[in-house]
Amino acid sequence: MRTDYSYSRVLHVDLETGRSRVLRFGSRAEHLGGSGLAAALYATYGLPEAPALDPRQPLIFAVGPLTGFFPLMSKVVCGFRSPYTGEWAESHAGGRLALSLRFAGYDALMVTGAARGLSALVVGARTVDVHDVSYLRGADVFSAGKYLRRFGKSSSGHRSCIRIGPSGERGVHYACINVDSFRHFGRLGAGAVMGAKNLKGIVVQGDGSFVLPEGNAYAKLMREVYKDITATDKMRKYHDLGTPANLLALNELKALPWNNLQKTSDERIDGVSGETFADKFLLRQTACAGCPVGCIHIGLLRQQFAKDHEFLYKQVSYDYESIFAQGTMLGLTDASDVLALLDETEKLGLDCMSSGVALAWVAEASEKGVLSEKETIVPIRFGEVQGFLEALRHLGMASNEFYRVLGTGTLKAADIYGGADYACVLGQEMAGYATGEVFFVAQAYGFRHSHLDSGGYSWDQSAKDKDAGKAVDFLVDDEYKRILINSMVSCMFARASYGPDRIGECLESVGLADVAANLGTAGKAMQALRWNLKCRTGFDVHAVRIPKRYSEVVTWKGGIDEAYMNDVRRRYEQAILDMAAKAPAISGGEEG
Repeated sequence: MRTDYSYSRVLHVDLETGRSRVLRFGSRAEHLGGSGLAAALYATYGLPEAPALDPRQPLIFAVGPLTGFFPLMSKVVCGFRSPYTGEWAESHAGGRLALSLRFAGYDALMVTGAARGLSALVVGARTVDVHDVSYLRGADVFSAGKYLRRFGKSSSGHRSCIRIGPSGERGVHYACINVDSFRHFGRLGAGAVMGAKNLKGIVVQGDGSFVLPEGNAYAKLMREVYKDITATDKMRKYHDLGTPANLLALNELKALPWNNLQKTSDERIDGVSGETFADKFLLRQTACAGCPVGCIHIGLLRQQFAKDHEFLYKQVSYDYESIFAQGTMLGLTDASDVLALLDETEKLGLDCMSSGVALAWVAEASEKGVLSEKETIVPIRFGEVQGFLEALRHLGMASNEFYRVLGTGTLKAADIYGGADYACVLGQEMAGYATGEVFFVAQAYGFRHSHLDSGGYSWDQSAKDKDAGKAVDFLVDDEYKRILINSMVSCMFARASYGPDRIGECLESVGLADVAANLGTAGKAMQALRWNLKCRTGFDVHAVRIPKRYSEVVTWKGGIDEAYMNDVRRRYEQAILDMAAKAPAISGGEEG
């Protein structure tokens, strides 16, 4: 049983040769874990000059030093070269995978190469097997999960099953990886990376064990953290209505995108509000392994679009971002229509945000006569769910040249077919916060092009003046704090409970005093390394595009101040370059 936690234990599987090895990688006091560990592994084993979908590129799943020791330390960082941008990228997911990796005895799983045929990788504490699953070619996410769960039945309570759908096999650049049915590595195309490796799924059995710290310090701190999370109001929002509680508030603020961001508020919001989902469709709530909150909301969908299955019901997970992307952005005002789209998106293995925003652009381009049914195959109009359902299938299956191009990114399709001014892309298809200048810049330039890179949306809502310098200082500092959390790897919802000081206390309590002592230095170093890798793999801060639509947005504050937004852009560009220039040298790993 492992007792030395000063290094990261990494399982490297090469699908090309079928061989595996265990690496003693680096020093935790330097790379921390999670986000930092994934970046350090790519810095050592990645191929910056090779294309993103080159099978030799590593696909990395990393947990942190506190995974399994404290509540909400329940996420995994997936690191990969994005087929969408070509750049080093991350996507984060919960589910059971984090604890499964911890019980299997690994801090990270790194997969390189491509299997000869469609395969499933099965990993345990003492086993690594690659199975031919050619019979799952073209299978949807749900069918694939049903078959893949046959592996490792003896460890079903600790097992995690991740897999891709048809869109991942077909290389759609925003294909996702489904994690344990209701969670996802959703952004920037991790599913396409798995598809390029001929990897339909990965099953981590979690059939080992790990030792909890002895003594009173850990037990006392564990009780304090648990009480802080469960006996205060910090997490109540996420448990009760969940993130869909944001819909009414943002609609009232005129910050909720509707109809491809042609407007930011609509009086019909009640049809898709969090309250409506809870009152009429909520079936149950569930949680990631190691989390006492239960923020995953599962809706009950009556399959009204299946003529042969009048009484078929399905369970569909929903949250704010999915309701925005496949609801308000498409002009839909019926919660059941949103659930139907999300169910179809899930089966195909598409990222719900990118696919929803892409189809919103298609709807406006069709409305303006830029696109016709020659390209779209089916009529696509705001507010009409049936067209969007059929279009999703064409998108996920790359049915024709138009959908193949659309599957590489909305702005890329707009550059070819027209309508780039209203392509709602900020690095990738936007998140659901039309709050203003700082958020638009933060997502367009951000590391993951995600609203979770930093709190740009909150700065827009709380800042008293338009000071671009202060805004950029906030973005850089807030990103640093989030990198600490993402290196542990905590759920971002718990950031109020896991500040830098608390993280240091937690590390000390599990015997990692050296990691705690170097936390600030290592956090800054990993922030720099991530930006360095992104720049080395093609990110050009001077080439970032913010489409015209974002200058036309009107919020509760009025119109967009383009001069202010451009000032924030220029300052953030320089801050990114400054950080990338400070990247540390990384020590590699050795077998053992």
